[in-house]
Amino acid sequence: MIDVPLLSYVATMSVTPGPNNLMLAASGVNFGFRRTLPHMLGVSFGNGFQVLLVASALAWVMGALTRWRLALVLVGCVYLLWLAWRQAHAAQPGQNGQNGRSGGAKPLGFLGAALFQWVNPKGWMMVFNTVLLFLPRGGGWAAALSLAAVCIVINLPCIALWAVIGDRLRQRLAEPRVLRMFNYTMAFLLAATAVWIAIDEAFSR
Repeated sequence: MIDVPLLSYVATMSVTPGPNNLMLAASGVNFGFRRTLPHMLGVSFGNGFQVLLVASALAWVMGALTRWRLALVLVGCVYLLWLAWRQAHAAQPGQNGQNGRSGGAKPLGFLGAALFQWVNPKGWMMVFNTVLLFLPRGGGWAAALSLAAVCIVINLPCIALWAVIGDRLRQRLAEPRVLRMFNYTMAFLLAATAVWIAIDEAFSR
């Protein structure tokens, strides 16, 4: 039986703006949809693995993350600031190589995207809420694996929308000046997200 509330919750949390979707849109603009696929898969499978882990060891993980929450948030914010700097300095079309690829710049790969989920505050909030709200009482490994699989299946097409939007914007942003402004804007949004998360965490303690 289809769990409509679960589908609705995961889809809403996946498709709304956040660090992952901002990076996917920017990657779609700079590298195209095909080269952004490993990034997308890393986000979805990284998130799914988190759901599996948390659902399988909920009590221990929640206790550990309560103690390490501030450290995780700060690490995530620093990483977001680095990604913002990386985005602001993305290669321009005039710097592309013979194959139309950005000189020394590369899209975030599967492993990098999967590891980022471990320091992504929005990702952790989504994982905990999903497990707490939708894991059956007394659910074991089978229930945890099923929940993780559902999250991956729902999450992937939702975040793909952002990569597709970025890819469709490539032609409109072909002019170096316009693309540079786009990259600066995306970098600013990522940096602002990091600062907002850090301030919110500091004042909520």
